[in-house]
Amino acid sequence: MMKIEMPKQVSKIIRTLEEHGFEAFAVGGCVRDSVLGRRPNDWDITTSAMPWQTKKLFKKTVDTGIQHGTVTVLQDGIGYEVTTYRIDGEYEDGRHPKEVVFTENLREDLRRRDFTINAMAYSERAGLVDAFGGMEDLKNGIIRCVGDPRERFTEDALRVMRAVRFSGQLGFSIEENTREAARELAPNLKKISAERIQTELVKLLISDHPEYLRTAWELGMTDIFLPEFDEMMKTPQNTPHHCMCVGEHTIAAMKAVRADKVLRLTMLFHDIGKPAVRSTDEDGKDHFYGHGDVSAQMAGEILRRLKFDNDTLKQVKQLVRFHDWRPSLTDAAVRRGVYRIGEDLFPLLLEVERADVAAQSDYQRKEKLERLDQAEEIYHRILEEHQCLSLKTMAIAGKDLMEDGMKPGKELGTMLNALLMEVLENPEKNTKEYLIDRSRELRE
Repeated sequence: MMKIEMPKQVSKIIRTLEEHGFEAFAVGGCVRDSVLGRRPNDWDITTSAMPWQTKKLFKKTVDTGIQHGTVTVLQDGIGYEVTTYRIDGEYEDGRHPKEVVFTENLREDLRRRDFTINAMAYSERAGLVDAFGGMEDLKNGIIRCVGDPRERFTEDALRVMRAVRFSGQLGFSIEENTREAARELAPNLKKISAERIQTELVKLLISDHPEYLRTAWELGMTDIFLPEFDEMMKTPQNTPHHCMCVGEHTIAAMKAVRADKVLRLTMLFHDIGKPAVRSTDEDGKDHFYGHGDVSAQMAGEILRRLKFDNDTLKQVKQLVRFHDWRPSLTDAAVRRGVYRIGEDLFPLLLEVERADVAAQSDYQRKEKLERLDQAEEIYHRILEEHQCLSLKTMAIAGKDLMEDGMKPGKELGTMLNALLMEVLENPEKNTKEYLIDRSRELRE
C-alpha cells in the first residue's frame, strides 16, 4: 500500500474524525504533489462529517466557507480546511454552483473535481483512493478532466486556464479531448473575474514552463484576457537583431529569465507596444521606434485591467520602459542610470536586458553581452565604493539647507535635485561642506 508522509496535524485531524465514526482523507493537490515527491503548500481534508459535526470535535475552528461545507480547523496555530463530501448543483454562471448538496460518498465528491490528478484522496487507514485514473495520468504526464471535459469546463470556466497552468507547472501535456473542450469553451473566460485570471496567469508565468502561454494562445484563451499577446504573435520582426515574431521572442525572453513574478511579467510586456509602432523602411527592414515607452504605458493599462497591485505595476512599468537602456560605459552614465531606474530595480534591469539578448538572433550578441558585462562591472564597483546614487545617500538633506536659510517648499526640492546631479557626475563632491557652499552659489 502506498504511504504518504503527512504533517502530524493533518494525521491528527483525520484520526480524530475517524475515531468518531467518520471517514476523512487528505485530498487534491497535496496528494498529487506528495506522489510526485514535491512538498505540498497546503493540506486539504475531505470528510463524511457535516460541518457542525466537525466543529464539535475540535477546540478551535473558523467558519471559512460553511455554506459550501468548509470549516478551518486550527492545529498548532496552522489552519487546515476540512470540507464535507459534496456534490455541486447546477452551475448557472460558469463560476459558482447554484447549490451544494452534501453526500456520504467519497467517490461522488471526487467526481466533481477538475482533473484526474487532483481527484485522489489518501488516509493512513484506507491508503490511496484513485477512482478516476489519476495515478496513471501522473505516470504518463497527462492533464485530463474527470469525466466529460465539457461538463467540467462549463461548471467553472477558469478550469480551461487551470489546465494550461498545471501543464506548465508539471511539464505535462493536455489530453486531446480535454484540449479540444478547452478550445471550444475558452470564450467563457469572459465570465471570470480579473483577480482569478491574474492568479492563474502568474502561476503559469513563474512555472518551469512559461512558454506554455503559447498553449493558452493556441486554444484561444489569450484572445479573451490578453488580446495584445495575440497581436504580438501576428507581428513579424524583419530586422537582423531578431529571428522570431514579437510573440515568440517574448516567450523565449520569459524562458531566459529566472522565475520571479516581476521579471517574468516584465519579459511578457517588454515588447507589447511593438505591434502599435512597427514601421517598415524602403529596404523592407522593420523599425519599432519608441516601443519602450509605448510598451510601458500598455503594461500599466493591462496590469490595472488584471487587478495587479500598485507595487508590481510600478516595478514592471519602470523595467519595461528602460529595457532597452544603452548607457555610455562611464561611471557617471551608470550612476545616472541607477538613479533614473531606481537602486532596487537596477540589478533586475540587468537581468531583463540579458534575457532580452538571449531571445534575439545571434547578430551582435557577443558585443551586446560584453557591453552588459562592462556596465555590470562598473555598477558593482560603484556599490563597493559606496558612491552616492540617490538623495538618501547624499551628504546633505533638506534640513541642512533649511538650517542654512532656505525655506521649505518646491525650491528646496529643486536645489536638492540640482546638487544630486552634480554628485552623480562627480562623487567626490558628496561632502556636506562642498554641497552647502554650492547651494549658496546657486542661490545667488
